[in-house]
Amino acid sequence: MGDIMLKDLRTYILENEFKINILTGKVDIVNYIEIDHFDDTKVIIRYEKGIVKIKGENLTISKLLNDELLILGKIKVVEFE
Repeated sequence: MGDIMLKDLRTYILENEFKINILTGKVDIVNYIEIDHFDDTKVIIRYEKGIVKIKGENLTISKLLNDELLILGKIKVVEFE
């Protein structure tokens, strides 16, 4: 049983599926490919199946890792293409 739990934990930790969490004043993106554009009113993120455009005011990148990105600001629109 210990081996099964360890395998499930590794799968959870090493998740490679694109995920986006939209909260008040922030957008957390996991497993993106690259940032195509960034300024204080628009961020364009490329992921495996397309792009995400985040539009708003005073946008900043608070966390920038190889696989995770946290954008803060007044989020007005999140579009998937």
